[in-house]
Amino acid sequence: MTNFTNFRFEVDADGLALATWDMKDRSMNVITTQVIDELSRIIETVASDETIKGCVITSGKEAFSGGADLNRLQASNAEYMRVAKEEGEEAANSFLFEESRKLSLLYRRLETCGKPFAAAIHGVCLGGAFELALACHFRVLSDADATRVGLPEVKVGLFPGAGGTQRVARLMQTGDALQMLFKGEQIRPLMARNMGLVHAVAPRDQIVQAAKDWIRNGGSAVAPWDQKGYKLPSNKVYSAAGMQIWPPANAIYRRETQDNYPAIRAILEAVYQGLQLPMDLALKVESRWFAKILRSKEAAAMIRTLFISMQDLNKGARRPKDVPPSSIRKVGVVGAGFMGGSVAYVTANAGLEVVLIDRDVEAAEKGKAHSHKLISDQVMKGRAKTADRDALLARIKATADYNDLSECDLVIEAVFEDPTVKAEVIRKVEAAIRPDCIFASNTSTLPITDLAKTSKNAAQFIGIHFFSPVEKMMLVEIIRGKETGDKALAVALDYVRLIRKTPIVVNDSRGFFANRCVLAYILEGHLMFMEGLPASMIEQAGKQAGMPVGPLSLNDEVGVDLGLKILKATKAQLGDAAIIPQQEELLSRLVEKEGRLGRKNRKGFYDYPEAGQKRLWPGLKDLQPKQVEPELVDMQELKQRLLVTQALEAARTFEEGVITDPREADVGSVLGFGFAPYTGGALSYIDFMGAKAFVELCRTLEAKHGDRFAPPRILLDMAGSGDTFYGRAAARKAA
Repeated sequence: MTNFTNFRFEVDADGLALATWDMKDRSMNVITTQVIDELSRIIETVASDETIKGCVITSGKEAFSGGADLNRLQASNAEYMRVAKEEGEEAANSFLFEESRKLSLLYRRLETCGKPFAAAIHGVCLGGAFELALACHFRVLSDADATRVGLPEVKVGLFPGAGGTQRVARLMQTGDALQMLFKGEQIRPLMARNMGLVHAVAPRDQIVQAAKDWIRNGGSAVAPWDQKGYKLPSNKVYSAAGMQIWPPANAIYRRETQDNYPAIRAILEAVYQGLQLPMDLALKVESRWFAKILRSKEAAAMIRTLFISMQDLNKGARRPKDVPPSSIRKVGVVGAGFMGGSVAYVTANAGLEVVLIDRDVEAAEKGKAHSHKLISDQVMKGRAKTADRDALLARIKATADYNDLSECDLVIEAVFEDPTVKAEVIRKVEAAIRPDCIFASNTSTLPITDLAKTSKNAAQFIGIHFFSPVEKMMLVEIIRGKETGDKALAVALDYVRLIRKTPIVVNDSRGFFANRCVLAYILEGHLMFMEGLPASMIEQAGKQAGMPVGPLSLNDEVGVDLGLKILKATKAQLGDAAIIPQQEELLSRLVEKEGRLGRKNRKGFYDYPEAGQKRLWPGLKDLQPKQVEPELVDMQELKQRLLVTQALEAARTFEEGVITDPREADVGSVLGFGFAPYTGGALSYIDFMGAKAFVELCRTLEAKHGDRFAPPRILLDMAGSGDTFYGRAAARKAA
């Protein structure tokens, strides 16, 4: 019939059309300008041909679609800037509004064309693709474990702008709809059906037939909200029921976002306004908010870091090009404690064989039991089967015999952070492994170059730094020592890709990249505390700035005693000038006099009762030399201090060559320690503010709080030239 590039379109003898979305040049279907044009032609063909009773849309790939091509949205922004420059801002705003609502208008045309459309979905169906499904009159999902639906746009600073906010809010109770839109999570088939987002779930090989049967049996071509007498699931906005929803919704929005995420606020506005209007006007309101969010710096920063840069790194942007793909089948993990046991779990979960070693079999089995607990939790949640658990545990061999490492392709040590202990492990491992086996240390602070001095082959020695808890944290920091070779780097990157995590590559230094920034954040919290600021306000400032937890809470998580140990080691190696006495005084009192080690012994800056929530220790005030009245505290300055100190440390690592690619600094800071995601990361925070404005802010803070806020030379140069970190990286790549 009609020829298309991205769809196969056919009509059977019963007049039922099937549009199979299958882009030839891509592994996954995405919504491009050409796809929009072809989908429009399909809709008009179905609507105008009297012999066609309705149409089923499905995918010819293993996944339905990941949604819109974000590069297309970025191109719209670039065109907006051009129009603004040539024709003025009003013309540019009009252009962006019309451009950004094309998909919304197309889906509304499908919904109101007079013929029934059904979506038959297998695999992931996200973002604009799920908005397409929501515009269809019937939706059926495969019952396969790989099938997921959702609207995850908020995770990259956007929101569903093709009707998603309006249709979800008309399918579900308003509170549930807002929660789904705010979180942007992927939803499993049965849950999606129970939530009212889809109509049916069927085996994969039956979904197209189920969709056709629905059309054949007289499926309605009118959406519920277009039918006479339709009532909103939670009644009108201005009703007794509505007043039970909207005031709390505003409070929840503030609590969860601290008003840092314009896209989430836009969701709240679009749903609130849209539910008071007919569908066509509601969609227009949504489009206006979407066009506004497209121009926000938060969307630009988050798209660049959490989509484009992360995709680049996951695809091997830093992998040496001349090293052939490695074949990793068996991995050794030495040290079966909490960290080693977790590394063994994620490795076995990726289908690799694991040799888990500790001082005796009992200790190794204890580490393996950690994997049993983690996979059992997944079974209990319905995310894995009992057979999956048995297979995973069968891949882990718990042993005390180093000779069992003889067939490993990669060995990762995760023993105690002591150079002497690690040196002994290195010698034992290298006596047992093949000459071509790569050795990796999971150290979090010790320089890789120093550890590699014990190795017989420093070229095959590398750092692979996991973040805790390993099974949840998606970042892995790969550290190159001075003599680390390309093969070791390639194998490390291939391994991280196999376990489905995101790697950043850094050069060797004390603390590497992530821990240096984290320690700067914690230090600033300590110094604020010793200035007499209320601990609760310090913690609240961290959250308001966009960090997942305050600096004192974070210190409890990593261990107050570990902080003191790092401080003492730094003082011993680099001298008194390398530490700040107030921090040493605070940590010494907490650990050595009060015995408060952090969450590990249920008491640090917080108390951790066995039943109930953690709370700040009442005795903290006794540790402060003085106390500042809360009403005299400038919260804006506290927020700035907590972000600026981390961004400065990130800039220093870039200047020193520890980090060589701004993409890695940004992705690493967001995934590794939760640096305010709305900024796009530590270096994007500087870039979007502008180096000149950032340096001025640093100078203001330096005058009040000391030379730790002094901007490094690289920032002074950038302030003078108007450069950005990404601009410099692009120029270097082009040279």
